[in-house]
Order: sequence, then C-alpha cells, then structure tokens
Amino acid sequence: MLDKINNLLSEITSFSIKDQEDLEAFRLKYLSKKGLIADLFEDFRNVPAAEKKDIGQKLNLLKQKALERYNVLKTELQTAQDTLAINDLTRPAYPWFLGSRHPISIIRNEIIEIFERIGFTVSEGPEIEDDDHVFTKLNFAPEHPARDMQDTFYISRISAEDSSPDDILLRTHTSSVQVRVMQHQKPPIRTISPGRVFRNEAISARAHCIFHQVEGLYIDENVSFADLKQTLLFFAREMYGKKTEIRLRPSYFPFTEPSGEMDVSCTICGGKGCNVCKYTGWLEVLGCGMVHPAVLEACNIDSRKYTGFAFGMGIERPAMLKYQVNDLRLYFENDIRFLDQFKTAF
Repeated sequence: MLDKINNLLSEITSFSIKDQEDLEAFRLKYLSKKGLIADLFEDFRNVPAAEKKDIGQKLNLLKQKALERYNVLKTELQTAQDTLAINDLTRPAYPWFLGSRHPISIIRNEIIEIFERIGFTVSEGPEIEDDDHVFTKLNFAPEHPARDMQDTFYISRISAEDSSPDDILLRTHTSSVQVRVMQHQKPPIRTISPGRVFRNEAISARAHCIFHQVEGLYIDENVSFADLKQTLLFFAREMYGKKTEIRLRPSYFPFTEPSGEMDVSCTICGGKGCNVCKYTGWLEVLGCGMVHPAVLEACNIDSRKYTGFAFGMGIERPAMLKYQVNDLRLYFENDIRFLDQFKTAF
C-alpha cells in the first residue's frame, strides 16, 4: 500500500492542466468520493494493526498534498485567464466614463491656487476642537451667543450654563487652525486654512448646518487695512472675472477690529437682482478685518510690533456664483444628474 501512496503522490505533484476540464479531471480522479484516494482509505481497513499508524499518517499527508495541488492549479488557471482577458485585443471597447471632482473641491482648489500665487501657505487642523481654540483665544466673551447650543454642536460640555476651555465641540470656523498656527509659528505668517465646519442652522437654499470655509491670515510688521483690501480685490477678480466689483461694509467680529464684510457683484443675475442676492445685485462672500490685538496677545505675539489681517469665506457661495447654482443643498444630495455637469471641470 505504501507503493500505491508514493506513486499517487508522484502523480499529483507532477500533474499539469491546460483548461477548466483538466482541473475538473484532477478533482474527479483524486479527490472525489470515487477517486483513487478514497479507494485507498477503503483499503486502509485491511491494513495490519501494526502498520496502521504509519500508513494512516501517509494517507492523510497524501490527501493534504492533493488538496494543496488542486488549489495551486486552480489559482494558476484563474491568473492565466485574467491575463488573457486583459491582453485580448479582440475584445470590444467599453464606454469607460471619467469621473469628476465635486464642485466644492474644484472651487476649494481654485481658491487655494489663487492665494498660493501671492505667497499664502495652506494650514489644516482638527474638525473636533476645544472651546479654547474655537472661542476663547479668538476673543469671544464667555456670554457670546455663538457659544450657545443654538449655534454650536457640542460633543461634551463641562457645564450647561457656563462655557469652559475644556468643552469639546465641532469647530464652527477654521479660525481655530489660525490660532494653532499663531501659537507655533513666529511672524511673518501668511496662511490660509481650508476645511469643513459645522453650525446649528436651519437648512435652506442659502444655508446649511455643514459647509466649507477658507480663512486667511497675514501677520507682519506694518500690515494695514489697505493691504487687506488689495488682497481681496485681487482674489475677487481672479475668481469671478476682471470686471468684478467689490464693496466693503462695516461689521463686527470678536477677533478683528475694525471688521468688515465684502460683497461682490452678483454674477448670476448680472446685478439685476435674483433670489440668491436677495434682489440687491450684490452677494456677500466673506468677512474680514484687522486681527484684534487681544487675539495676538493670547497667542503670544507682540501686538505693539505686529499687526495683521484675517478673512474668511464659505466655499459654497463662490461655487454658486461660479457655476450659477441657485440652491446650495444640491452640493450635499449626491445627485448624479447634478454632478455629471462638472466632468470637465478638473
């Protein structure tokens, strides 16, 4: 019986195949219920007791080797078939369609590219932040309404009545990234911070609880509001066209003084008025201002030596202007009919 086992082992080891039929023939010959190995197990009952242990081990080894060889042959056959399919020049061409970038990604990259041309670097930070970076170091008063649950998504809060630097929340703006940059980098600082932010707002054609921002920061000696205005005018005309007009209106932000809001002439209606610009001909695209001295001092920057400006904009609004989209909810619905329009916009 040992001779039969050794002969079968030699056959199995040297067995080769060309196609699926050969593989099936191998299985039927050696591994099926009526195969040669099964016959040997039937004959095993007639083996003398003194030889059963040795022959039993060799039989089990034979079956294991047969299974291993079957799996190897099966894998080799599949690999050969796949290779043939890839290199088959007679196969018909398939209509492979190119994907596309999301319009938010397109505009985000375009905004970054514009500011990189005038020396801004890109900084990123965590979406889950603490109160200290989102509010406290940005000169938000303890009772500021932006800290309330109505505006902020809190993950954990030390006290429901009073804010704490240890409160954990979803960032409401990417200004928290600017705080981290100021804490770890000495002026001159010239950076933009793109990212996703979260606010507890009602969803409509003009607002959403999730949106994307790009915020900019420039700190150096003798930085003025004139520098801010020229930077924003350059951006607006690079983004929306050389004929774009801007206007700056006084505003208030805790982290800038003086503060302003910048509008651009509405490219959707050409200044005639539509539902996106609220029929004014102008569309607010960003807030801006000179960095408040208290923010500089909170980040260990000498406010007597350095000044700076900051600005922040949502990405959805510029995308609405660029592609004349009148409802920003379309950006979050993943409707292929909408996204297919941006196939060539890389």
